[in-house]
Amino acid sequence: MKNNDFTTGAILPRLLRFMLPVLFAMFLQAMYGAVDLLVVGRFASNTDVSAVSTGSQVILTLTNLIVSFSMGITVAVGRKIGQKRPDDAAGTVGTGLIIFAAAGVLFTLASVAGAELLARIMQAPQEAFGLTAGYIRICGAGFLVITSYNLLGSIFRGLGDSRTPLIAVGIACVLNIIGDLLFVAVFHWGASGAAVATVAAQLISVLISLCIIRRTELPFRFRRSHLKFKKAEAADILRIGTPIALQDFLVGISFLVMLAIVNQIGLDASAGVGVAEKVCAFIMLVPGAFMQSMSAFVAQNQGAGLTGRTKQALKTGILISTVFGVMMFLLTFFRGDLLAGIFSNDGVTVANAWSYLKAYAIDCLLTCFLFCFIGYFNGIEKTRFVMFQGVCGAFLVRIPVAFLMRHIGGGSLFLIGLATPCSTILQIILCFAVYYRTSAAE
Repeated sequence: MKNNDFTTGAILPRLLRFMLPVLFAMFLQAMYGAVDLLVVGRFASNTDVSAVSTGSQVILTLTNLIVSFSMGITVAVGRKIGQKRPDDAAGTVGTGLIIFAAAGVLFTLASVAGAELLARIMQAPQEAFGLTAGYIRICGAGFLVITSYNLLGSIFRGLGDSRTPLIAVGIACVLNIIGDLLFVAVFHWGASGAAVATVAAQLISVLISLCIIRRTELPFRFRRSHLKFKKAEAADILRIGTPIALQDFLVGISFLVMLAIVNQIGLDASAGVGVAEKVCAFIMLVPGAFMQSMSAFVAQNQGAGLTGRTKQALKTGILISTVFGVMMFLLTFFRGDLLAGIFSNDGVTVANAWSYLKAYAIDCLLTCFLFCFIGYFNGIEKTRFVMFQGVCGAFLVRIPVAFLMRHIGGGSLFLIGLATPCSTILQIILCFAVYYRTSAAE
């Protein structure tokens, strides 16, 4: 832990040293979800593929709500570490554990009891409706595990440790692959087998991670007395995390609406977009890793009063992310069929996925700016603005454009997919405006 102070030294090496484990963890997390679809696509039917596609998107939206809300812990802990207040950081962790235990129970009840309703809202194709609801119910039953799994990562990133979450994700990924092959390829449980493998893998990963944490030297001594609800700490977490969570939730809803629009076209289109979404999880890895890393890096420096260093970190992140964004654009736009072919051997599904991916390829050139900005604004605790720009992009651009293209585009998945880069452009404009306004006021 003594090497996790971001307030001194050259920015690029420290940022990369922290970002790379985050990137690898996100890669394994993407593999985690991709393996479900890959194995189901190879050993089950298009009906199972559609069920995993729609069901996993629902679970991912709810999971992202937990992850983004836990950013309140990441930023609050990071700020207190930067201020050299380790005991207060321990209090924040203890309060956060109580809050998220309650959230995990609530999400479990909601997703298990409302599985059919969620599948109906998503307009899951009739052929895959039962399987979709079953996938949501099984994953939902393990939401307390999913919450614990993601919360541990958020806490340690706030402490400047990105390696422990990497170990946890690595364990879960390996176990999920084994589970998928066993339950789907051997037992032929289809979409239900993929859901069981997901929850089981995360449960074992959490248990192993807790054993690792007990042997890790923390910057504070976490005692049982810290495990209590403190109003001041809770207010801090809620103030930072709630706007981020609301923004991510509403943005997630907008993507669910897009998927519901696609589901109206038919089973093949639904399966194609499901495959494309798994590919997108990989092509967006670098900007996503910088977004998470930027929040923790900036939070420590903001807590230490080093505002110039926070801006330099933002510029460094954008520069490196842009290089990878160009590479991903070229690969995805011109050879997206190869990427989609990894997850499906059905020609129609691959063609539909590539059509949708071409729009996301354009977004690769834009998210290198947007994601770094979001991480920066989260780190300096301008989370209300993060919520504002996300909601504007989702509801003023993404949903209206997708709906419009569905009706005038002849069912073209490329035209529907263009709704995403269109919304990103608006969000970037808002981010630049607030950034320069904030800089001028300092």
